[in-house]
Amino acid sequence: MKLLLDSFWRAAAYLMRPRVLALTLLPLLIAGGLFLVLGYFFWEPAVAAVRSQLESWSLIDAALQWLDTYMGASFRAVMAPMIIVALAVPVAVVMSLLLVALLMMPVLVSLVAERRFPGLERKREGRLWESAWRSGLFTLVAMVALVLTVPLWLVPPLALVIPPVIWGWLTAQVMTYDALAEHASREERLDLQREHRWPLLLIGLISGFLGAAPSLIWAISAMTLILAPLLIAVSIWLYTLVFAFSCLWFVHYLLAALQRARARAGEAVAVASVALPPEPGSAQG
Repeated sequence: MKLLLDSFWRAAAYLMRPRVLALTLLPLLIAGGLFLVLGYFFWEPAVAAVRSQLESWSLIDAALQWLDTYMGASFRAVMAPMIIVALAVPVAVVMSLLLVALLMMPVLVSLVAERRFPGLERKREGRLWESAWRSGLFTLVAMVALVLTVPLWLVPPLALVIPPVIWGWLTAQVMTYDALAEHASREERLDLQREHRWPLLLIGLISGFLGAAPSLIWAISAMTLILAPLLIAVSIWLYTLVFAFSCLWFVHYLLAALQRARARAGEAVAVASVALPPEPGSAQG
């Protein structure tokens, strides 16, 4: 727990460094620019298509007419934009996570290593293709889990818990490998994953719940269509900040754990190499 809290505060302090804050603008420019372009060209056609699809289903149309009676036509007007936003949020989260892992993680690992662990040996056994393969595989699993659990989102408490838990699990899987790719051997990485399984999952879950906050901005953007582009850009930047903080938290935690593990291994080797004293009476004879 001490290591968990220590790495938390260090990650928060490093996040405030101008260099790190400047780095968060790169994923924002890529993801935010992409979403703004897509929104500019496809927002109105998408809203019209969703609204038409809803009205074509007699059961849903009857429900909307009943809601119009008690809530007015305003609810019907925001229904289609809210559905589009709900579909776009997972894409934005995954894109932000992968962009941070790809563009920021190597820089953050080097920053933390140079300042805190300059003597920590870099074994460089991580491979870019393996990182990309793992990220793609776990992202696919997370997206399937999201789709399968959509019916449970109709239960209000579960709607606030399930998505952050899935994002947290995905964050832990992606970040753990990338944080150790430069410094740890494969055996060291697997040992650390086993030894620190629950703290790493906890870091991921906390990061997942922190990442749920920008979703509120997406919901607001659906109801304030004029400000939607600005609010969407702000929410993507907040996603980037959350995942950058997660990167730093994983890096501080795992490099400190790796340093301790190597220190323990060195002590064990030193103890084993000490010559045993001769047994009594062995000198005679």
